[in-house]
Amino acid sequence: MLVIAAPGQGAQTPGFLSEWLKIDSFADRFAWLSAAADLDLPHYGTQADADTIRDTAVAQPLLVASAIAIAHELFPHSEYGCGSAAMVAGHSVGEIAAAALSGAITPEAAMIFVRERGQGMAAASAVLPTGMSAVIAGKPDEVLAAIEAAGLTPANFNGSGQIVAAGTLEQLKALAENAPARARVIPLQVAGAFHTVHMAPASKRLELLARSISTSRPVTELVSNRDGQVVASGAEYLERMVAQVTHPVRWDLCMDTMATEGVTGLLELAPAGTLTGIAKRNLKGVELFNLNTPDQLNEAREFCARHSEAK
Repeated sequence: MLVIAAPGQGAQTPGFLSEWLKIDSFADRFAWLSAAADLDLPHYGTQADADTIRDTAVAQPLLVASAIAIAHELFPHSEYGCGSAAMVAGHSVGEIAAAALSGAITPEAAMIFVRERGQGMAAASAVLPTGMSAVIAGKPDEVLAAIEAAGLTPANFNGSGQIVAAGTLEQLKALAENAPARARVIPLQVAGAFHTVHMAPASKRLELLARSISTSRPVTELVSNRDGQVVASGAEYLERMVAQVTHPVRWDLCMDTMATEGVTGLLELAPAGTLTGIAKRNLKGVELFNLNTPDQLNEAREFCARHSEAK
């Protein structure tokens, strides 16, 4: 059983689309998605530096457009881009790409939604200096207690050995100075306290926008960050994406669902490595594939075919 996964913010690296944009079909689709987002995404994916693509208003549309366009290169004859996958999932902003790849919303709607999400979250982040830090290792109860003691929110539950804390930079500093026993606190390359109350203004903005977005029933299983549940309604999934801006990402529960459903292979779309790294620790026995460059496409298709047959 195959799952296609789209990464979240922080996965982007300078120039990660340089080779992809040499493919005419990719370049054409990416230009269209770029137009829908009203951003020069080809520039950001090839020439912009790390600080520029760290900007929330840039990073989020860039990642969603990349996932959509790369999935269509992987499955060139698939109407939506999910191909032979039995399940599609995305981490945080990756959920928007997953929604488009499953047919729950159109790619154009996905790009408008993520543009507004990115701009809204960037504006919310500018109100007060905030950020996120990953807490690696340590006992879960002690980690959660330390996060609470610092006044922070556990924003991402990424499975065994990793919980991401979010809040003000002062609170994050306090956590780092009082790290839980046997744990490391690592600042993340994001520009705000995502999935917390700090993002409430962005959530309100998306609520208004979502009223005009048409949805359809997903053509493949679509897993929600809210609780790891498979959502069969495009309208419900859209509601969940709006609410997710201020709620924790339960990627641990998404992986639980994958395991329960019997996933045998997980392919992460570029820029890949984050979700497969987490899966390596949490989905024992599941084969993993990082699709980062076009020269991997044939191997990736063989991987997908093999795991699509293992149902």
